[in-house]
Amino acid sequence: MKGKGSPMKAKTATKKPRQAPRAPAPLEAEFIVSEVVPAPVTPPASGLNLGLFLDPKRAISHFLEIGIGKTGATCGSFILINPNTGLLDIEATRGMPLRIRRTKLHLGEGVTGWVATTGKAMRIPDVRKERKYVTVLPKVRSELAVPVEHQGQVLGVINLDSVHLAHFSEEHERAMTGLAAEAAEWLRYGWELTALRAKDQQLNALVQMGRSIVSMTGLDETLSGIVANGARLMKTRVCSLMLLGPDKKELVLRAACGAGLRYQNRPPLRVDESLVGAVVKRKKPCIVFNVETDPRYHEVAMAREEGLVSMLAVPLIFAAEAIGVLNVYTDELHRFSNQEIKLLQTLADLSAVAIERTRLLTRVVDTEESLRQSERLSALGLLAAEVAHEIRNPLTVMQMLFHSLVSSTPMNAAASEDARIIEEKMRHMNRIVDQILSLVRSAEPIKEPVDLGHMIDDIVLLVRHKLHRQGIEIRRDSEAPLPPARVDRAQIEQAILNLVLNAVGAMPEGGALTIGTSMEEAEGESYFSITVRDNGVGMSAEQIDNLFAPFLTTKQHGTGIGLAIVARIMENHSGRIEVESKPKRGTRFRLLLPAG
Repeated sequence: MKGKGSPMKAKTATKKPRQAPRAPAPLEAEFIVSEVVPAPVTPPASGLNLGLFLDPKRAISHFLEIGIGKTGATCGSFILINPNTGLLDIEATRGMPLRIRRTKLHLGEGVTGWVATTGKAMRIPDVRKERKYVTVLPKVRSELAVPVEHQGQVLGVINLDSVHLAHFSEEHERAMTGLAAEAAEWLRYGWELTALRAKDQQLNALVQMGRSIVSMTGLDETLSGIVANGARLMKTRVCSLMLLGPDKKELVLRAACGAGLRYQNRPPLRVDESLVGAVVKRKKPCIVFNVETDPRYHEVAMAREEGLVSMLAVPLIFAAEAIGVLNVYTDELHRFSNQEIKLLQTLADLSAVAIERTRLLTRVVDTEESLRQSERLSALGLLAAEVAHEIRNPLTVMQMLFHSLVSSTPMNAAASEDARIIEEKMRHMNRIVDQILSLVRSAEPIKEPVDLGHMIDDIVLLVRHKLHRQGIEIRRDSEAPLPPARVDRAQIEQAILNLVLNAVGAMPEGGALTIGTSMEEAEGESYFSITVRDNGVGMSAEQIDNLFAPFLTTKQHGTGIGLAIVARIMENHSGRIEVESKPKRGTRFRLLLPAG
Protein backbone atom coordinates (compact mmCIF):
# COMPACT_ATOMS: atom_id res chain seq x y z
CA MET A 1 0.00 0.00 0.00
CA LYS A 2 1.44 3.33 -0.96
CA GLY A 3 1.10 6.82 0.39
CA LYS A 4 2.51 8.77 3.27
CA GLY A 5 0.98 8.01 6.64
CA SER A 6 -0.25 4.53 5.69
CA PRO A 7 -0.98 2.50 8.83
CA MET A 8 0.60 -0.66 7.39
CA LYS A 9 3.15 -1.58 4.78
CA ALA A 10 2.54 -3.95 1.89
CA LYS A 11 4.15 -7.36 2.16
CA THR A 12 7.41 -8.04 0.38
CA ALA A 13 8.60 -11.28 -1.14
CA THR A 14 10.41 -12.15 2.12
CA LYS A 15 7.86 -13.72 4.43
CA LYS A 16 7.92 -14.00 8.19
CA PRO A 17 7.24 -17.35 9.89
CA ARG A 18 3.56 -18.06 9.36
CA GLN A 19 1.09 -18.44 12.18
CA ALA A 20 -1.11 -21.50 12.34
CA PRO A 21 -4.09 -20.91 10.03
CA ARG A 22 -7.29 -20.09 11.87
CA ALA A 23 -10.58 -18.35 11.31
CA PRO A 24 -10.33 -14.65 12.14
CA ALA A 25 -11.93 -13.86 15.49
CA PRO A 26 -14.60 -11.15 15.68
CA LEU A 27 -13.21 -7.75 16.57
CA GLU A 28 -13.23 -7.18 20.32
CA ALA A 29 -12.90 -3.94 22.24
CA GLU A 30 -14.20 -2.22 25.34
CA PHE A 31 -17.89 -1.40 25.10
CA ILE A 32 -17.58 2.35 25.64
CA VAL A 33 -15.06 4.08 23.39
CA SER A 34 -14.20 7.58 24.56
CA GLU A 35 -12.27 8.68 21.49
CA VAL A 36 -11.04 6.93 18.35
CA VAL A 37 -8.55 8.64 16.05
CA PRO A 38 -7.66 6.32 13.15
CA ALA A 39 -4.27 6.77 11.52
CA PRO A 40 -4.36 8.88 8.38
CA VAL A 41 -4.62 6.87 5.17
CA THR A 42 -4.13 7.73 1.54
CA PRO A 43 -6.38 6.12 -1.08
CA PRO A 44 -4.36 3.45 -2.91
CA ALA A 45 -3.39 3.60 -6.52
CA SER A 46 -6.24 1.24 -7.35
CA GLY A 47 -8.62 4.18 -6.98
CA LEU A 48 -10.48 3.02 -3.88
CA ASN A 49 -12.13 6.08 -2.35
CA LEU A 50 -13.24 6.76 1.23
CA GLY A 51 -16.84 5.87 0.40
CA LEU A 52 -15.73 2.33 -0.38
CA PHE A 53 -13.36 2.44 2.59
CA LEU A 54 -16.36 2.75 4.94
CA ASP A 55 -18.22 -0.16 3.30
CA PRO A 56 -16.33 -3.50 3.35
CA LYS A 57 -18.84 -5.16 0.99
CA ARG A 58 -18.31 -2.52 -1.68
CA ALA A 59 -14.55 -2.73 -1.13
CA ILE A 60 -14.62 -6.49 -1.71
CA SER A 61 -16.47 -6.08 -5.02
CA HIS A 62 -14.14 -3.26 -6.03
CA PHE A 63 -10.95 -5.30 -5.45
CA LEU A 64 -12.40 -8.27 -7.31
CA GLU A 65 -13.17 -6.08 -10.32
CA ILE A 66 -9.62 -4.67 -10.25
CA GLY A 67 -8.18 -8.20 -10.14
CA ILE A 68 -10.26 -9.35 -13.10
CA GLY A 69 -9.32 -6.20 -15.00
CA LYS A 70 -5.58 -6.56 -14.34
CA THR A 71 -5.39 -10.23 -15.29
CA GLY A 72 -8.05 -10.46 -18.00
CA ALA A 73 -9.73 -13.30 -16.14
CA THR A 74 -13.05 -14.65 -17.36
CA CYS A 75 -14.63 -14.68 -13.91
CA GLY A 76 -13.71 -14.60 -10.26
CA SER A 77 -14.82 -14.66 -6.63
CA PHE A 78 -13.80 -13.07 -3.32
CA ILE A 79 -14.07 -15.50 -0.43
CA LEU A 80 -13.81 -14.84 3.32
CA ILE A 81 -13.43 -17.19 6.28
CA ASN A 82 -16.58 -17.02 8.42
CA PRO A 83 -15.39 -16.54 12.03
CA ASN A 84 -18.59 -18.11 13.38
CA THR A 85 -18.75 -21.29 11.32
CA GLY A 86 -15.15 -21.64 10.14
CA LEU A 87 -16.47 -22.15 6.59
CA LEU A 88 -15.45 -20.30 3.45
CA ASP A 89 -18.22 -17.92 2.39
CA ILE A 90 -18.35 -16.47 -1.14
CA GLU A 91 -18.88 -12.74 -0.54
CA ALA A 92 -18.68 -11.46 -4.15
CA THR A 93 -18.56 -12.94 -7.68
CA ARG A 94 -18.11 -11.64 -11.19
CA GLY A 95 -19.06 -13.56 -14.35
CA MET A 96 -20.52 -16.45 -12.32
CA PRO A 97 -24.11 -17.63 -11.70
CA LEU A 98 -25.72 -16.32 -8.49
CA ARG A 99 -26.21 -19.90 -7.24
CA ILE A 100 -22.45 -20.14 -6.79
CA ARG A 101 -22.73 -17.88 -3.72
CA ARG A 102 -24.59 -20.63 -1.88
CA THR A 103 -21.54 -22.91 -2.12
CA LYS A 104 -19.82 -23.55 1.22
CA LEU A 105 -16.29 -24.93 1.48
CA HIS A 106 -14.32 -26.14 4.48
CA LEU A 107 -10.77 -25.13 5.24
CA GLY A 108 -8.51 -27.47 3.32
CA GLU A 109 -11.21 -28.38 0.78
CA GLY A 110 -10.40 -27.72 -2.89
CA VAL A 111 -7.91 -25.17 -4.16
CA THR A 112 -9.58 -22.36 -2.20
CA GLY A 113 -9.51 -24.31 1.05
CA TRP A 114 -5.84 -25.25 0.52
CA VAL A 115 -4.82 -21.63 -0.09
CA ALA A 116 -6.83 -20.47 2.98
CA THR A 117 -5.14 -23.13 5.12
CA THR A 118 -1.55 -22.73 3.94
CA GLY A 119 -1.56 -19.00 3.14
CA LYS A 120 0.23 -19.73 -0.17
CA ALA A 121 -0.88 -18.63 -3.63
CA MET A 122 -1.70 -21.30 -6.22
CA ARG A 123 -1.50 -20.86 -10.00
CA ILE A 124 -2.99 -23.74 -12.05
CA PRO A 125 -2.34 -23.81 -15.84
CA ASP A 126 -4.81 -26.68 -16.39
CA VAL A 127 -7.42 -27.36 -13.72
CA ARG A 128 -8.19 -30.76 -15.22
CA LYS A 129 -4.78 -32.00 -14.10
CA GLU A 130 -5.08 -30.62 -10.53
CA ARG A 131 -6.54 -33.13 -8.06
CA LYS A 132 -7.33 -30.41 -5.52
CA TYR A 133 -9.55 -28.54 -7.96
CA VAL A 134 -13.30 -28.76 -7.34
CA THR A 135 -15.25 -28.14 -10.55
CA VAL A 136 -17.67 -25.24 -10.26
CA LEU A 137 -17.89 -24.05 -13.88
CA PRO A 138 -17.18 -26.73 -16.55
CA LYS A 139 -15.68 -24.22 -19.03
CA VAL A 140 -12.90 -23.08 -16.65
CA ARG A 141 -9.42 -24.24 -17.71
CA SER A 142 -6.99 -22.26 -15.54
CA GLU A 143 -7.14 -20.65 -12.09
CA LEU A 144 -5.21 -18.26 -9.88
CA ALA A 145 -5.92 -18.20 -6.13
CA VAL A 146 -4.12 -15.84 -3.74
CA PRO A 147 -4.58 -15.52 0.03
CA VAL A 148 -5.96 -12.34 1.59
CA GLU A 149 -4.00 -12.11 4.84
CA HIS A 150 -3.22 -9.57 7.53
CA GLN A 151 -0.25 -9.89 9.86
CA GLY A 152 0.12 -13.58 9.08
CA GLN A 153 -3.60 -14.36 9.58
CA VAL A 154 -5.52 -15.47 6.51
CA LEU A 155 -8.82 -13.61 6.14
CA GLY A 156 -9.91 -15.05 2.83
CA VAL A 157 -8.99 -15.90 -0.78
CA ILE A 158 -9.30 -14.16 -4.16
CA ASN A 159 -10.04 -16.69 -6.93
CA LEU A 160 -9.65 -15.80 -10.63
CA ASP A 161 -10.68 -18.23 -13.40
CA SER A 162 -10.15 -18.29 -17.16
CA VAL A 163 -11.56 -20.38 -19.98
CA HIS A 164 -8.05 -20.45 -21.54
CA LEU A 165 -5.26 -22.84 -20.64
CA ALA A 166 -2.24 -21.36 -18.79
CA HIS A 167 -3.85 -17.93 -18.84
CA PHE A 168 -2.25 -16.60 -15.62
CA SER A 169 1.43 -15.67 -15.52
CA GLU A 170 3.93 -15.07 -12.71
CA GLU A 171 3.41 -11.34 -13.22
CA HIS A 172 -0.33 -11.84 -12.68
CA GLU A 173 0.42 -13.75 -9.47
CA ARG A 174 2.71 -10.99 -8.14
CA ALA A 175 0.15 -8.30 -9.01
CA MET A 176 -2.67 -10.20 -7.33
CA THR A 177 -0.56 -10.92 -4.25
CA GLY A 178 0.01 -7.19 -3.82
CA LEU A 179 -3.63 -6.41 -4.51
CA ALA A 180 -4.73 -9.03 -1.92
CA ALA A 181 -2.43 -7.47 0.69
CA GLU A 182 -3.89 -4.05 -0.06
CA ALA A 183 -7.42 -5.49 0.15
CA ALA A 184 -6.61 -7.03 3.55
CA GLU A 185 -5.53 -3.65 4.92
CA TRP A 186 -8.65 -1.93 3.67
CA LEU A 187 -10.90 -4.69 4.98
CA ARG A 188 -9.39 -4.56 8.47
CA TYR A 189 -9.83 -0.81 8.59
CA GLY A 190 -13.32 -1.05 7.15
CA TRP A 191 -14.29 -3.72 9.68
CA GLU A 192 -12.83 -1.69 12.53
CA LEU A 193 -14.72 1.43 11.50
CA THR A 194 -17.88 -0.62 10.98
CA ALA A 195 -17.44 -2.11 14.45
CA LEU A 196 -16.89 1.34 15.99
CA ARG A 197 -19.91 2.71 14.18
CA ALA A 198 -21.94 -0.26 15.38
CA LYS A 199 -20.75 0.33 18.95
CA ASP A 200 -21.81 3.95 18.74
CA GLN A 201 -25.23 2.91 17.50
CA GLN A 202 -25.47 0.23 20.20
CA LEU A 203 -24.50 2.69 22.92
CA ASN A 204 -27.12 5.18 21.77
CA ALA A 205 -29.68 2.40 21.48
CA LEU A 206 -28.75 1.11 24.93
CA VAL A 207 -29.20 4.55 26.48
CA GLN A 208 -32.61 4.92 24.83
CA MET A 209 -33.59 1.40 25.88
CA GLY A 210 -32.50 2.10 29.45
CA ARG A 211 -34.65 5.21 29.59
CA SER A 212 -37.60 3.36 28.10
CA ILE A 213 -37.31 0.35 30.42
CA VAL A 214 -36.82 2.42 33.58
CA SER A 215 -39.85 4.58 32.72
CA MET A 216 -42.17 1.55 32.73
CA THR A 217 -44.22 1.05 35.88
CA GLY A 218 -45.85 -2.39 35.66
CA LEU A 219 -43.68 -5.51 36.12
CA ASP A 220 -45.14 -7.37 33.11
CA GLU A 221 -44.73 -4.27 30.93
CA THR A 222 -41.12 -3.90 32.11
CA LEU A 223 -40.24 -7.54 31.40
CA SER A 224 -41.84 -7.42 27.93
CA GLY A 225 -39.90 -4.23 27.16
CA ILE A 226 -36.62 -5.84 28.25
CA VAL A 227 -36.91 -8.88 25.96
CA ALA A 228 -38.14 -6.84 22.99
CA ASN A 229 -35.21 -4.43 23.35
CA GLY A 230 -32.80 -7.31 23.95
CA ALA A 231 -33.74 -9.08 20.72
CA ARG A 232 -33.46 -5.83 18.77
CA LEU A 233 -30.15 -4.80 20.35
CA MET A 234 -28.46 -8.19 19.88
CA LYS A 235 -30.16 -8.87 16.50
CA THR A 236 -31.11 -12.35 17.64
CA ARG A 237 -34.03 -14.64 16.90
CA VAL A 238 -35.20 -15.00 20.50
CA CYS A 239 -34.69 -13.10 23.74
CA SER A 240 -36.15 -14.43 26.98
CA LEU A 241 -36.07 -13.51 30.65
CA MET A 242 -36.33 -15.89 33.60
CA LEU A 243 -36.67 -14.87 37.25
CA LEU A 244 -35.98 -16.83 40.41
CA GLY A 245 -39.05 -18.12 42.20
CA PRO A 246 -39.81 -17.25 45.84
CA ASP A 247 -37.77 -20.23 47.10
CA LYS A 248 -34.84 -19.35 44.77
CA LYS A 249 -34.68 -22.98 43.66
CA GLU A 250 -36.37 -22.58 40.26
CA LEU A 251 -36.13 -20.21 37.30
CA VAL A 252 -39.51 -19.27 35.87
CA LEU A 253 -39.93 -17.92 32.34
CA ARG A 254 -41.56 -14.49 32.70
CA ALA A 255 -41.19 -12.95 29.21
CA ALA A 256 -40.02 -13.97 25.72
CA CYS A 257 -39.73 -12.21 22.37
CA GLY A 258 -39.65 -14.17 19.11
CA ALA A 259 -40.25 -17.55 20.78
CA GLY A 260 -42.84 -20.12 19.77
CA LEU A 261 -45.52 -21.72 21.95
CA ARG A 262 -43.37 -24.65 23.04
CA TYR A 263 -40.67 -22.34 24.37
CA GLN A 264 -43.20 -20.04 26.03
CA ASN A 265 -44.85 -23.03 27.76
CA ARG A 266 -41.60 -24.53 29.04
CA PRO A 267 -41.74 -25.57 32.72
CA PRO A 268 -39.63 -23.91 35.42
CA LEU A 269 -35.97 -24.95 35.46
CA ARG A 270 -34.25 -26.19 38.58
CA VAL A 271 -31.29 -24.00 39.47
CA ASP A 272 -29.18 -26.99 40.55
CA GLU A 273 -29.93 -29.04 37.43
CA SER A 274 -29.98 -26.64 34.47
CA LEU A 275 -27.43 -24.78 32.36
CA VAL A 276 -29.00 -21.37 32.95
CA GLY A 277 -29.19 -22.24 36.64
CA ALA A 278 -25.39 -22.32 36.64
CA VAL A 279 -25.45 -18.73 35.33
CA VAL A 280 -27.37 -17.71 38.46
CA LYS A 281 -25.17 -19.69 40.84
CA ARG A 282 -21.85 -18.52 39.33
CA LYS A 283 -23.11 -15.04 38.40
CA LYS A 284 -21.22 -15.32 35.11
CA PRO A 285 -22.30 -15.46 31.45
CA CYS A 286 -22.61 -18.76 29.61
CA ILE A 287 -22.19 -19.34 25.86
CA VAL A 288 -23.37 -22.38 23.90
CA PHE A 289 -22.15 -22.43 20.31
CA ASN A 290 -24.63 -25.12 19.24
CA VAL A 291 -27.40 -26.16 21.62
CA GLU A 292 -28.05 -29.34 19.62
CA THR A 293 -24.56 -30.74 20.15
CA ASP A 294 -23.57 -29.29 23.53
CA PRO A 295 -24.00 -32.00 26.22
CA ARG A 296 -24.78 -29.35 28.86
CA TYR A 297 -27.98 -28.32 27.06
CA HIS A 298 -30.83 -30.72 27.89
CA GLU A 299 -33.78 -29.33 25.88
CA VAL A 300 -32.53 -30.29 22.44
CA ALA A 301 -35.94 -31.32 21.06
CA MET A 302 -37.48 -27.98 22.02
CA ALA A 303 -34.53 -26.06 20.55
CA ARG A 304 -34.73 -28.02 17.28
CA GLU A 305 -38.48 -27.36 16.99
CA GLU A 306 -37.99 -23.64 17.73
CA GLY A 307 -35.00 -23.32 15.38
CA LEU A 308 -32.57 -22.23 18.12
CA VAL A 309 -28.86 -22.73 17.50
CA SER A 310 -26.42 -20.55 19.51
CA MET A 311 -27.19 -19.23 23.00
CA LEU A 312 -25.84 -16.51 25.25
CA ALA A 313 -27.12 -16.24 28.83
CA VAL A 314 -26.12 -13.52 31.30
CA PRO A 315 -27.17 -13.07 34.94
CA LEU A 316 -29.52 -10.37 36.18
CA ILE A 317 -27.73 -9.02 39.25
CA PHE A 318 -29.01 -6.46 41.75
CA ALA A 319 -27.23 -5.55 44.99
CA ALA A 320 -24.71 -8.37 44.40
CA GLU A 321 -27.53 -10.95 44.25
CA ALA A 322 -28.64 -12.81 41.12
CA ILE A 323 -32.39 -12.45 40.55
CA GLY A 324 -32.68 -14.15 37.15
CA VAL A 325 -31.21 -14.73 33.68
CA LEU A 326 -31.43 -12.90 30.35
CA ASN A 327 -31.03 -15.25 27.34
CA VAL A 328 -30.62 -14.67 23.60
CA TYR A 329 -30.72 -17.32 20.86
CA THR A 330 -29.66 -17.12 17.21
CA ASP A 331 -31.14 -19.16 14.37
CA GLU A 332 -27.71 -19.96 12.91
CA LEU A 333 -24.26 -20.74 14.29
CA HIS A 334 -22.73 -17.66 15.87
CA ARG A 335 -19.68 -17.05 18.04
CA PHE A 336 -20.55 -14.31 20.53
CA SER A 337 -17.70 -11.84 20.90
CA ASN A 338 -16.56 -10.21 24.13
CA GLN A 339 -18.21 -7.01 22.95
CA GLU A 340 -21.56 -8.76 22.52
CA ILE A 341 -21.27 -10.38 25.93
CA LYS A 342 -20.53 -7.00 27.55
CA LEU A 343 -23.38 -5.41 25.63
CA LEU A 344 -25.96 -7.96 26.79
CA GLN A 345 -24.59 -7.86 30.35
CA THR A 346 -24.96 -4.07 30.37
CA LEU A 347 -28.58 -4.45 29.26
CA ALA A 348 -29.08 -7.09 31.96
CA ASP A 349 -27.67 -4.76 34.62
CA LEU A 350 -30.05 -2.01 33.54
CA SER A 351 -32.89 -4.51 33.45
CA ALA A 352 -32.18 -5.75 36.98
CA VAL A 353 -32.38 -2.17 38.27
CA ALA A 354 -35.64 -1.63 36.35
CA ILE A 355 -37.14 -4.88 37.70
CA GLU A 356 -36.29 -4.07 41.30
CA ARG A 357 -37.52 -0.51 40.81
CA THR A 358 -40.83 -1.84 39.49
CA ARG A 359 -41.13 -4.27 42.39
CA LEU A 360 -40.40 -1.45 44.82
CA LEU A 361 -43.04 0.74 43.20
CA THR A 362 -45.53 -2.10 43.48
CA ARG A 363 -44.74 -2.52 47.17
CA VAL A 364 -45.03 1.24 47.70
CA VAL A 365 -48.42 1.30 45.98
CA ASP A 366 -49.58 -1.68 48.05
CA THR A 367 -48.32 -0.02 51.22
CA GLU A 368 -50.04 3.23 50.35
CA GLU A 369 -53.28 1.38 49.68
CA SER A 370 -52.89 -0.47 52.98
CA LEU A 371 -52.31 2.84 54.78
CA ARG A 372 -55.34 4.37 53.10
CA GLN A 373 -57.39 1.33 54.11
CA SER A 374 -56.05 1.59 57.68
CA GLU A 375 -56.92 5.30 57.76
CA ARG A 376 -60.43 4.55 56.54
CA LEU A 377 -60.84 1.77 59.08
CA SER A 378 -59.44 3.99 61.84
CA ALA A 379 -61.87 6.75 60.96
CA LEU A 380 -64.66 4.22 60.71
CA GLY A 381 -63.68 2.80 64.10
CA LEU A 382 -63.73 6.22 65.74
CA LEU A 383 -67.10 6.94 64.16
CA ALA A 384 -68.39 3.52 65.27
CA ALA A 385 -67.18 4.13 68.83
CA GLU A 386 -68.86 7.52 68.95
CA VAL A 387 -72.10 6.10 67.56
CA ALA A 388 -71.92 3.16 69.98
CA HIS A 389 -71.53 5.48 72.98
CA GLU A 390 -74.40 7.65 71.77
CA ILE A 391 -76.60 4.57 71.34
CA ARG A 392 -75.66 2.88 74.62
CA ASN A 393 -76.98 5.66 76.90
CA PRO A 394 -80.53 5.89 75.48
CA LEU A 395 -80.55 2.09 75.00
CA THR A 396 -79.81 1.60 78.71
CA VAL A 397 -82.62 4.01 79.66
CA MET A 398 -84.98 2.22 77.28
CA GLN A 399 -84.14 -1.16 78.81
CA MET A 400 -84.77 0.09 82.39
CA LEU A 401 -88.04 1.83 81.48
CA PHE A 402 -89.21 -1.16 79.42
CA HIS A 403 -88.45 -3.55 82.29
CA SER A 404 -90.42 -1.35 84.71
CA LEU A 405 -93.27 -1.03 82.25
CA VAL A 406 -93.50 -4.78 81.70
CA SER A 407 -93.34 -5.47 85.45
CA SER A 408 -96.15 -3.04 86.26
CA THR A 409 -98.51 -3.65 83.35
CA PRO A 410 -100.80 -6.70 83.05
CA MET A 411 -100.50 -8.32 79.57
CA ASN A 412 -102.26 -11.05 77.70
CA ALA A 413 -100.35 -13.85 75.98
CA ALA A 414 -99.88 -11.98 72.68
CA ALA A 415 -98.62 -8.83 74.38
CA SER A 416 -96.26 -10.86 76.58
CA GLU A 417 -94.75 -12.49 73.46
CA ASP A 418 -94.31 -9.07 71.84
CA ALA A 419 -92.63 -7.78 75.02
CA ARG A 420 -90.29 -10.80 75.06
CA ILE A 421 -89.23 -10.18 71.46
CA ILE A 422 -88.63 -6.46 72.15
CA GLU A 423 -86.50 -7.29 75.20
CA GLU A 424 -84.47 -9.86 73.20
CA LYS A 425 -83.80 -7.38 70.39
CA MET A 426 -82.65 -4.73 72.86
CA ARG A 427 -80.21 -7.24 74.37
CA HIS A 428 -79.02 -8.03 70.81
CA MET A 429 -78.45 -4.33 70.19
CA ASN A 430 -76.49 -4.09 73.44
CA ARG A 431 -74.23 -7.00 72.38
CA ILE A 432 -73.52 -5.26 69.05
CA VAL A 433 -72.54 -2.09 70.90
CA ASP A 434 -70.21 -4.13 73.16
CA GLN A 435 -68.55 -5.78 70.12
CA ILE A 436 -67.98 -2.44 68.41
CA LEU A 437 -66.41 -0.96 71.54
CA SER A 438 -64.22 -4.07 72.01
CA LEU A 439 -62.94 -3.77 68.44
CA VAL A 440 -62.14 -0.08 68.79
CA ARG A 441 -60.50 -0.28 72.23
CA SER A 442 -57.85 -2.83 71.15
CA ALA A 443 -56.66 -3.24 74.72
CA GLU A 444 -53.06 -4.30 75.31
CA PRO A 445 -53.09 -7.96 76.44
CA ILE A 446 -52.21 -8.83 80.03
CA LYS A 447 -50.24 -12.05 79.59
CA GLU A 448 -50.05 -14.80 82.17
CA PRO A 449 -49.47 -18.57 82.05
CA VAL A 450 -52.62 -20.30 80.77
CA ASP A 451 -53.40 -23.99 80.29
CA LEU A 452 -54.91 -23.94 76.79
CA GLY A 453 -56.51 -27.38 77.23
CA HIS A 454 -58.42 -26.34 80.36
CA MET A 455 -59.43 -23.05 78.74
CA ILE A 456 -60.91 -24.87 75.72
CA ASP A 457 -62.74 -27.28 78.04
CA ASP A 458 -64.39 -24.26 79.68
CA ILE A 459 -65.40 -22.85 76.26
CA VAL A 460 -66.90 -26.20 75.20
CA LEU A 461 -68.84 -26.35 78.47
CA LEU A 462 -70.17 -22.86 77.77
CA VAL A 463 -71.49 -23.62 74.28
CA ARG A 464 -72.50 -27.30 74.70
CA HIS A 465 -76.23 -26.58 74.89
CA LYS A 466 -76.19 -24.42 71.75
CA LEU A 467 -74.23 -27.09 69.83
CA HIS A 468 -76.58 -29.82 71.02
CA ARG A 469 -79.73 -27.91 69.99
CA GLN A 470 -78.27 -27.37 66.50
CA GLY A 471 -77.21 -31.01 66.05
CA ILE A 472 -73.45 -30.32 66.06
CA GLU A 473 -71.06 -32.93 67.42
CA ILE A 474 -68.05 -31.52 69.31
CA ARG A 475 -64.70 -33.30 68.96
CA ARG A 476 -61.36 -32.72 70.67
CA ASP A 477 -58.05 -33.32 68.89
CA SER A 478 -55.26 -32.29 71.21
CA GLU A 479 -51.71 -33.20 72.15
CA ALA A 480 -51.34 -33.66 75.89
CA PRO A 481 -49.82 -32.31 77.90
CA LEU A 482 -48.86 -28.87 76.55
CA PRO A 483 -46.76 -26.36 78.48
CA PRO A 484 -48.55 -23.23 79.71
CA ALA A 485 -48.91 -20.43 77.16
CA ARG A 486 -48.32 -16.83 78.16
CA VAL A 487 -51.44 -15.11 76.80
CA ASP A 488 -54.28 -12.86 77.85
CA ARG A 489 -56.85 -15.50 78.81
CA ALA A 490 -59.87 -13.26 78.32
CA GLN A 491 -58.79 -12.17 74.83
CA ILE A 492 -57.85 -15.67 73.64
CA GLU A 493 -61.11 -17.04 75.03
CA GLN A 494 -62.97 -14.38 73.09
CA ALA A 495 -61.05 -15.24 69.89
CA ILE A 496 -61.75 -18.98 70.18
CA LEU A 497 -65.39 -18.38 71.10
CA ASN A 498 -65.83 -16.17 68.03
CA LEU A 499 -64.38 -18.92 65.81
CA VAL A 500 -66.65 -21.52 67.40
CA LEU A 501 -69.74 -19.37 66.91
CA ASN A 502 -68.64 -18.66 63.35
CA ALA A 503 -68.37 -22.43 62.75
CA VAL A 504 -71.81 -22.99 64.27
CA GLY A 505 -73.26 -20.42 61.87
CA ALA A 506 -71.67 -22.29 58.95
CA MET A 507 -73.48 -25.55 59.90
CA PRO A 508 -77.20 -24.67 60.05
CA GLU A 509 -78.17 -28.30 59.37
CA GLY A 510 -75.76 -29.72 61.95
CA GLY A 511 -72.35 -31.30 61.55
CA ALA A 512 -69.07 -31.82 63.36
CA LEU A 513 -66.89 -29.24 65.09
CA THR A 514 -63.28 -30.19 65.92
CA ILE A 515 -61.07 -28.18 68.26
CA GLY A 516 -57.42 -29.15 68.55
CA THR A 517 -54.23 -27.90 70.21
CA SER A 518 -50.61 -28.75 69.45
CA MET A 519 -47.05 -27.44 69.32
CA GLU A 520 -45.63 -26.58 65.87
CA GLU A 521 -42.41 -25.33 64.33
CA ALA A 522 -42.60 -22.59 61.70
CA GLU A 523 -39.76 -20.47 60.31
CA GLY A 524 -37.42 -21.68 63.05
CA GLU A 525 -39.76 -20.72 65.91
CA SER A 526 -42.12 -22.68 68.18
CA TYR A 527 -45.85 -21.91 68.22
CA PHE A 528 -48.94 -23.02 70.12
CA SER A 529 -51.48 -24.05 67.47
CA ILE A 530 -55.23 -23.87 68.18
CA THR A 531 -57.37 -25.36 65.40
CA VAL A 532 -61.12 -24.89 64.92
CA ARG A 533 -62.47 -26.99 62.03
CA ASP A 534 -66.03 -27.45 60.75
CA ASN A 535 -67.61 -29.34 57.86
CA GLY A 536 -70.08 -26.61 56.99
CA VAL A 537 -70.81 -24.54 53.89
CA GLY A 538 -67.23 -23.30 53.45
CA MET A 539 -66.12 -20.13 51.67
CA SER A 540 -64.88 -19.00 48.27
CA ALA A 541 -61.42 -17.48 47.67
CA GLU A 542 -63.00 -14.03 47.37
CA GLN A 543 -64.76 -14.44 50.71
CA ILE A 544 -61.49 -15.51 52.36
CA ASP A 545 -59.70 -12.42 51.00
CA ASN A 546 -62.23 -10.15 52.72
CA LEU A 547 -62.77 -12.34 55.77
CA PHE A 548 -61.13 -10.12 58.38
CA ALA A 549 -62.45 -6.79 57.14
CA PRO A 550 -64.77 -5.29 59.76
CA PHE A 551 -68.50 -5.21 59.02
CA LEU A 552 -68.18 -7.76 56.19
CA THR A 553 -69.89 -11.06 56.91
CA THR A 554 -70.53 -14.34 55.08
CA LYS A 555 -73.56 -15.10 57.25
CA GLN A 556 -77.14 -13.99 56.79
CA HIS A 557 -77.25 -12.74 60.37
CA GLY A 558 -74.54 -10.95 62.35
CA THR A 559 -72.41 -7.86 62.26
CA GLY A 560 -69.25 -9.27 60.70
CA ILE A 561 -67.15 -7.90 63.57
CA GLY A 562 -66.26 -11.22 65.24
CA LEU A 563 -63.43 -12.30 62.90
CA ALA A 564 -62.02 -8.76 62.78
CA ILE A 565 -61.79 -8.93 66.59
CA VAL A 566 -60.00 -12.31 66.31
CA ALA A 567 -57.46 -10.82 63.88
CA ARG A 568 -56.88 -7.85 66.22
CA ILE A 569 -56.35 -10.16 69.23
CA MET A 570 -53.81 -12.26 67.31
CA GLU A 571 -52.01 -9.11 66.21
CA ASN A 572 -51.83 -7.97 69.85
CA HIS A 573 -50.25 -11.33 70.77
CA SER A 574 -47.70 -11.20 67.86
CA GLY A 575 -49.39 -14.27 66.45
CA ARG A 576 -51.20 -14.98 63.23
CA ILE A 577 -54.35 -16.64 61.93
CA GLU A 578 -54.52 -19.02 58.97
CA VAL A 579 -57.61 -20.05 57.02
CA GLU A 580 -58.28 -22.99 54.72
CA SER A 581 -61.72 -23.35 53.16
CA LYS A 582 -63.54 -24.56 50.08
CA PRO A 583 -67.22 -24.16 49.22
CA LYS A 584 -69.35 -27.04 50.62
CA ARG A 585 -66.24 -28.69 52.13
CA GLY A 586 -65.90 -26.85 55.41
CA THR A 587 -63.40 -24.42 56.94
CA ARG A 588 -60.33 -24.70 59.16
CA PHE A 589 -58.98 -21.81 61.24
CA ARG A 590 -55.57 -22.00 62.93
CA LEU A 591 -54.42 -19.61 65.63
CA LEU A 592 -50.62 -19.58 65.99
CA LEU A 593 -49.31 -18.06 69.24
CA PRO A 594 -45.56 -17.64 69.85
CA ALA A 595 -44.29 -20.07 72.49
CA GLY A 596 -41.34 -17.84 73.42
